[in-house]
Amino acid sequence: MSIDAPRFDGRAPADLRPVTLTREVMKNAQGSCLAEFGDTRVLCAATIEEGVPAWRKGSHEGWVTAEYAMLPASTSTRTRREQRGRKGRSMEIERLIGRSLRTVVNMKALGEVTVTVDCDVIQADGGTRTASVTGAWVALHDALAHWVKAGRIPRIPLIGQVAAVSMGIVDGRCLLDLAYQEDSHAEVDMNLVGTATGTIVEIQGTGEQMAFSRDQLNQLLDLGQAGLATLLELQRKVTSWH
Repeated sequence: MSIDAPRFDGRAPADLRPVTLTREVMKNAQGSCLAEFGDTRVLCAATIEEGVPAWRKGSHEGWVTAEYAMLPASTSTRTRREQRGRKGRSMEIERLIGRSLRTVVNMKALGEVTVTVDCDVIQADGGTRTASVTGAWVALHDALAHWVKAGRIPRIPLIGQVAAVSMGIVDGRCLLDLAYQEDSHAEVDMNLVGTATGTIVEIQGTGEQMAFSRDQLNQLLDLGQAGLATLLELQRKVTSWH
């Protein structure tokens, strides 16, 4: 296959799937966002509650955390509803989301409250964790804006943006934003979390079927950072973040 040949869905190797971030999709959440990356759809809802975990009490700092789950009908065959204390994959992803969000929040300015961002996958077609991180930032932004409007804090305590995207090597080609049809047989699978200043929060990369070279790693990171730039610009557009 030619390195520049169209992918199964017509995209070029460096193209994202169509991405939509829709705000205010839930009445009761202080901030919410439906993140759609192609056929992957994740509902992100941010809730602010008084108090922090016991180990953080008296610190005068807030806390941001996340929960992640795949709804039973989100995949082609029914996924059993998860219980707390459950699958390692879900715990790993929600920790990734929480870590990513905390890098761009001024915890002292937040005060002793906890923000929980719930990310529920309603349809999965690859890249659910990266869609979760990207949509979670929008939900978090709106929840904090709500807290400002309520007079609880003087300004939004965000110090930047964070988003995430997947990359991989499929049939020998470096590709951006893998759909399930590509991800399911990728030789190398990678996720990149980064900020609007170009700094990297986390890189997750695995040789699923082969080892990869430093040059291939650089190619994947270049693809990922270009994709992040597009996602971060979309976040700015939908939130009017400066």
